[in-house]
Amino acid sequence: MATLTRSRTAPAHASAKKVRSRDGLWAAFFLAPQVLGLVVFLLIPLGFAFVLAFMQWGGIDQPKWVGFDNFAAQLTDPLFGRAVWNTVKIALITVPVGLALAVLIAVALNNLKGSNVYRVLYFMPVVTSSVAVALIWQVILADDENGVLNTSLKRWLGLTGPDWLGSPQWVILSIAVVTIWSSLGLNVVIFMAGLQTISPTVFEAARIDGASAFQTFRRVTLPLLSPTIFFSSIVAVISSLQAFDLIYVLVDPKDNEGAQTIVYRVYDLGFKQFQFGMSSAAAILLLLLTLIVTLVQFAAQKRFVHYDS
Repeated sequence: MATLTRSRTAPAHASAKKVRSRDGLWAAFFLAPQVLGLVVFLLIPLGFAFVLAFMQWGGIDQPKWVGFDNFAAQLTDPLFGRAVWNTVKIALITVPVGLALAVLIAVALNNLKGSNVYRVLYFMPVVTSSVAVALIWQVILADDENGVLNTSLKRWLGLTGPDWLGSPQWVILSIAVVTIWSSLGLNVVIFMAGLQTISPTVFEAARIDGASAFQTFRRVTLPLLSPTIFFSSIVAVISSLQAFDLIYVLVDPKDNEGAQTIVYRVYDLGFKQFQFGMSSAAAILLLLLTLIVTLVQFAAQKRFVHYDS
């Protein structure tokens, strides 16, 4: 009887194994383009950059092994130090201010009728080309008779505005404002999606207990929204540390060292000075900085992020 049972179940096991094998082949077939693109356009260039960071190479000459000299040169280079500080300043302004504004706007729009229209309006700058955004803000912040902001300040308030894009004292603030404006819509949409996951009964219970609007926001909304805020903060910090295209078009960093960022130094060393070893070393240092900041955020989230469980 046992032998008969095994003979009946054996074909079923074989058929299930065949189905799993076929599903695995189809999965590999559909994943192959993505895996190939990941290997060719990410892993191989990343590995090459790691190797090149320890070499001196101008692109056409013979590479020369120099060890950690490229890293030492960058760490002692005043221009690289200035670029790091500029990048950190941009992050310190754009991340907290941008996230705070996005949270407040998302909460205000959450229960507002026709909120989908406002979502589209806030999200439009996100899908707009960064070059177009930079060109528009160049006109707004220009320091001449065509500058919309300075002209308005002069006409309405009698004030003479500064050179927003040319002055080292104002250029970082100007870049931060444009960055916040262009990325605000994405964070608003993300936070509104996070608010939709919070049960209305929680807010109802807070109202029954006599909590004010501010107390509800501080004691209920922010804790329950903290996982979404944490995710957005990770994305915002990484994005701010990699800032380049908008700054490159908005302000020519070549003529204004106050606007140079780490990514611009990588670009300048590699594609203008053809010091690919130095450029790779700067890129690796940026990777390490991003990794350190992200690890600090993950360590801090244990105290400030509250999950449902």
